[in-house]
Amino acid sequence: MEKRKIEIMDTTLRDGEQTSGVSFSISEKLTISQLLIEELHVDRVEVASARVSDGEFQAVKTITDWAKANGHINRIEVLSFVDNGVSIDWMINAGVKVQNLLTKGSLNHLTYQLKKTPEQHFAEIKHVIDLAATNGIATNVYLEDWSNGMRNSPEYVIQFLDFLVTQKIERILLPDTLGILTPTETTQFISRLLKKYPTTHFDFHAHNDYDLGTANVLEAVKVGIHGLHLTVNGMGERAGNAALASVIAVIKDFAPEVDVSVKESSIYKVSKLVETFSGVRIPTNKPVVGDNVFTQTAGIHADGDNKNNLYFNDLLPERFGRKRQYALGKTSGKANIEKNLLELGLRLNDEDLKKVTQRVIELGDRKETVTKEDLPYIISDVLDSSLYEEKVKVDSYVLTNSMGLRPSATIAVTIEGEQFEENAQGDGQYDAFMVALTKVYGKNQRTLPKLIDYAVRIAPGSNSDALCETIITWEIPSKIFITRGLDSDQTVSAIKATQKMLNII
Repeated sequence: MEKRKIEIMDTTLRDGEQTSGVSFSISEKLTISQLLIEELHVDRVEVASARVSDGEFQAVKTITDWAKANGHINRIEVLSFVDNGVSIDWMINAGVKVQNLLTKGSLNHLTYQLKKTPEQHFAEIKHVIDLAATNGIATNVYLEDWSNGMRNSPEYVIQFLDFLVTQKIERILLPDTLGILTPTETTQFISRLLKKYPTTHFDFHAHNDYDLGTANVLEAVKVGIHGLHLTVNGMGERAGNAALASVIAVIKDFAPEVDVSVKESSIYKVSKLVETFSGVRIPTNKPVVGDNVFTQTAGIHADGDNKNNLYFNDLLPERFGRKRQYALGKTSGKANIEKNLLELGLRLNDEDLKKVTQRVIELGDRKETVTKEDLPYIISDVLDSSLYEEKVKVDSYVLTNSMGLRPSATIAVTIEGEQFEENAQGDGQYDAFMVALTKVYGKNQRTLPKLIDYAVRIAPGSNSDALCETIITWEIPSKIFITRGLDSDQTVSAIKATQKMLNII
């Protein structure tokens, strides 16, 4: 049986940018648009609101120039307004060919915000739609606050839709603007409209205020919705929009009768890029894209995975270009340790494995985080062995930070028995240290990994004299890995983490 196709419209660059504190640059908007269309294969991208700013105009113009050159111009959409054609002029100048016209989907909004009658509102909408058609711009129509409209003024919503289906429009967009719908209401409201207007294309736009965004989207899919609006990482105003990663996984696993074009294996890559550009961290427990969602922590789970994958489900990490991991901490068992050692190419006998497991558990009890890369250090310490040889050692360093002068660092580093000295300036003491270290490695025709994340933390409730932990994420062509350093001084803890990195590579 042929599957029913559902369009996916990504609105990260428009609705997602309404996340507090988020503003994408022109180049970032272009890069994200390109990835969404050509890498992730979404059907449409809502990139901006009309009339916002000169910067927004330049971003949209840059995107439309690229889209025209690559045959994607009809997949680029902009939110517009009932403003007697001002938005239309803006879109003409920006090269946009599709408008998503914002209108009032509830009598409450119409009465108290616009202070107009339905007939007045409809006449103004018709004028904008006709003007758009005259200028070669296709129209989709948003019914803002539609969900409250269906709850409190359904007669008005039906009156509005009876008008809209007579107009030159492509789609009607149904937003749960305030995220108030329950799955039951989603089913009832959308079913009613699909039955009454069987030839009209409806999109559903879910918000997540009650954490029901994905559930509501699934109900909309089940009853026959034609399109969905999603955002990368669930970005958006307040609690955000329905998350693209979660929705795509849910559709593929629980709605087999439906087909979507999104490429699952690219979701994580795009998600991490948007995290970097937006500055909004992905929660570690975020489904599909969070750091911890494919990590087994309990030893019994790792043991079960060794025995016919007892703790696997259909949400396999490989679908999204990821790998299953086994965390190390106080709930770790021998199976966790063994799986991590296997990735490092190391093996221990049962007696030594018990000793190492016990040490990892002790560290976990002290709330210290243990990574796979820490295991060689732990093994050397616990077993008093020479399994781990420090080939690189930071022998000494002098760090200076003076008012009016750039921070500087002088370092001495031993690499495989030979000592090197170097000095450099940087934007901070650690940056100066890394610049000097880069000089040392450059003289040895070696390349350092790329530093892609840097975080510092102290234990909750601690004071400024407490030990701080610096967690640095590094990237080399073959992998991404993390090292940690612990010291009362933040820069020193970072240097300790860096020395671990030097010996890992």
